[in-house]
Amino acid sequence: MAHQQLWLLRHGEAVPHESKPDFDRELTARGERQSIAAGEALARLALEFAACYTSPLLRAAGTAALACKQLSVTPEEREALGKEFDEQVARELLAEHEDGARILIVGHNPTFAQVVHDLTGATVDFKKGGVAAVRITGPGRGELIALLRPRELESIALGVQPTAEG
Repeated sequence: MAHQQLWLLRHGEAVPHESKPDFDRELTARGERQSIAAGEALARLALEFAACYTSPLLRAAGTAALACKQLSVTPEEREALGKEFDEQVARELLAEHEDGARILIVGHNPTFAQVVHDLTGATVDFKKGGVAAVRITGPGRGELIALLRPRELESIALGVQPTAEG
């Protein structure tokens, strides 16, 4: 039996909270670089996605647009990926796809870390511009199969072997 995979990409670095309304906070130059590197790394890993869904918030939609240029998939905004994202929403999005499908979701913390925990029991430190992947192994069960920080994604994108950190 093939299992579905849920790949979560947290938006890249954005302008400060106090600079403008939350919905309108765009990516910084560093956030744009993080987003491009994430897309290039996922492409270099030969990952194919059945779909990409993104939060409508500007920083997430910008991250999705930049990352998906490398992945031959067009991001689709979903309102529920803003502040309401949870395990149920993740399962509903997966249910739209066949067994064996891999989907990419671009959004926010702390909801991303909570969904990873709810699906796997794992506690993750989800960096801006980072990626986590969960393989759904059954009803109510999942397994964390990847957790990549922006630095690691950049190394993969550049074809450099990442080094272990102490």
